[in-house]
Amino acid sequence: MLAERVFIYPEKIRLLLHMPPPTFPVCSLCKLVSLLPAIPDGALDTAIHVEEAGSEEDLYEDVCGSSHHYSHSGGGGEQLAINELISDGSVVCAEALWDHVTMDDQELGFKAGDVIEVMDATNREWWWGRITDGEGWFPATFVRLRVNQDEPVDDETLQARDDGRVVHGEAEDGSLVQSSKDQMRTNVINEILSTERDYIKHLRDICEGYIRQCRKRADMFSEEQLRTIFGNIEDIYRCQKAFIKALEQKFNRERPHLSELGACFLEHQADFQIYSEYCNNHPNACVELSRLTKLSKYVYFFEACRLLQRMIDISLDGFLLTPVQKICKYPLQLAELLKYTHPQHRDFKDVEAALHAMKNVAQLINERKRRLENIDKIAQWQTSIEDWEGEDVLVRSSELIYSGELTRIMAKSQQRMFFLFDHQLIYCKKDLLRRDVLYYKGRVDMDHLEVVDVEDGKDRDLHVSVKNAFRLRCSATGESHLLCARKPEQKQRWLKALVSEREQVQLDQETGFSITELQRKQAMLNASKHQAAGKPKTTSRPYYLTRQKHPALPAGLPQQQVLVLAEPKRKPSTFWHSISRLAPFRK
Repeated sequence: MLAERVFIYPEKIRLLLHMPPPTFPVCSLCKLVSLLPAIPDGALDTAIHVEEAGSEEDLYEDVCGSSHHYSHSGGGGEQLAINELISDGSVVCAEALWDHVTMDDQELGFKAGDVIEVMDATNREWWWGRITDGEGWFPATFVRLRVNQDEPVDDETLQARDDGRVVHGEAEDGSLVQSSKDQMRTNVINEILSTERDYIKHLRDICEGYIRQCRKRADMFSEEQLRTIFGNIEDIYRCQKAFIKALEQKFNRERPHLSELGACFLEHQADFQIYSEYCNNHPNACVELSRLTKLSKYVYFFEACRLLQRMIDISLDGFLLTPVQKICKYPLQLAELLKYTHPQHRDFKDVEAALHAMKNVAQLINERKRRLENIDKIAQWQTSIEDWEGEDVLVRSSELIYSGELTRIMAKSQQRMFFLFDHQLIYCKKDLLRRDVLYYKGRVDMDHLEVVDVEDGKDRDLHVSVKNAFRLRCSATGESHLLCARKPEQKQRWLKALVSEREQVQLDQETGFSITELQRKQAMLNASKHQAAGKPKTTSRPYYLTRQKHPALPAGLPQQQVLVLAEPKRKPSTFWHSISRLAPFRK
């Protein structure tokens, strides 16, 4: 039997939220705040008077020794049904809602979105499952049962008319029986509405459980800090409330398969653009939370907020990642809905259009995420350049479009390495002995220049013969740069890259993409630390969540791990390899 958990009396937590930082050790705190619903009177008194308890071990054994069990499933009916399906030989699949990272060989690790075959759901807390990589235990709260376990099969209840059309059959009591495809569509629609209701609760918990409590503690949080940590999640909450209201209005309760949800996504597709701002800010939130949680008073405070709101046992980092995952899940749900929508269905065209629209939104957000991940590489590249002058490249740019060697034609020809970023072109000189060392020589503002293709032959302005050349010219100032590539194909790549640079700038203006001052400073600070430490230039993504301590499980079951949403670190790479990965073009 799993170790039970108990819930600290809410009034006690409310008092703790307004108390000064705790003076007892953090190890005591970890055991105190890891208690969850529900608790008998005797154990409650023990938890409330934790400061007066004899020892941490005795306290923990008292509260875990209660006979009350905590169930995340909301009842045993669903669990019983799952076990019956498994016993009958049916394949029961579940979709991972969260990453489950583990170092225990008895546990099953997976990523959010993975499909897991549930093989044993006897225990309500831990299930046994299988994926391609193997089998093991996993927390049931980390998954959601798949909407449609199997593809629809031929229905015995369907009857064919003389004209070939198919009608619904009737049950013995005279009620209408849906076709398999209609039933599948009903399942998908119910799943969309169910996950949306869960998501609204999730957003409400963050806004009321965390943000509201944080605003009461002006001594711990400034408004700027709260904006950094939570971004525009309150705006997202308001938009999602309007969205789910529209979904509920379109839901046909008597015949759910006739519900027309596609139009709701189309009507609110502009509102989903606000997720872009949230996703852009999310790395800042991770950095700020990482900084704050090095202090025990913030760890204590955030955990108290979670307990008071009765939220699942995941740290704040994990909750704040959910909106990023949610916006990318909409295309998957719409694709599933379209799969079970007949072309003659009134909702077919709207679902098809909504799927295309939400794919575009997700693609835009993924692209911005990639852009923000690249700014660390750009900052590291800048710190490797000798004799750098002027503002940081990240002040105006966030994307390396192309790079390569060109000849700069002046009174004397110069071989230079050119790096085309959005808004600017930076050129450097190679060291004569160490060819991997570059010296900064200048930059060209691309915002007011036009690209002119120059034919092979004698240039009329400089009176020199040129080949594979093009000119960057500013008509307003008369500024002009004549550049030559070694081969015709290299010239064509540069001309294509210069067009892409203007397209990128225009797209960023239309979508409002930009790097914040905090992101720029953090990237430059990280780059400076790498350079000062003399470490190889590596790029790794941060661990979004920290591990937490949990009650020990009996030896028969694996030790529970707390959610850690992180991607594997990339292998160290050399300077040239790192910078070349930023460019969509190859030499």
